[in-house]
Amino acid sequence: MKVAIAADHGGYRLKEEIRKWLATTDIEVEDFGCTCEESVDYPDYALPVAKKVAAGEFDRGILICGTGIGMSIAANKVPGIRCALVHDTFSAKATREHNDTNMLAMGERVIGPGLALDIVKIWLETDFQGGRHERRVEKIKQIEANR
Repeated sequence: MKVAIAADHGGYRLKEEIRKWLATTDIEVEDFGCTCEESVDYPDYALPVAKKVAAGEFDRGILICGTGIGMSIAANKVPGIRCALVHDTFSAKATREHNDTNMLAMGERVIGPGLALDIVKIWLETDFQGGRHERRVEKIKQIEANR
């Protein structure tokens, strides 16, 4: 699996924790920044990752900002992206099983690194269930196609 990761200044520290953990797994990870805690604009980091995931260059993407809200909004503007803002393990599992999300957003100012790592692990390990959920995901794709 190939995962792209990025953060703005508000998510930099949490991104580093997740990136370091991913480096200990057999998951290939590429860091798209940022590299500091000085103020930057989250769309500048969300969009390149979302575009790479949508193009199939990466299997999944992980975005972190202060709340995760801005990153998720920006990522979801890219056709083909289903980015979920998640701050609990139940939602991490459900969003993969039911929504086939390909991107995950979290907020460093909302959750700590222990919970964030649990969320990432669950999200990466959970498969899409398909079935009745496939019909719903297809309807989302139709919305994008009709833009």
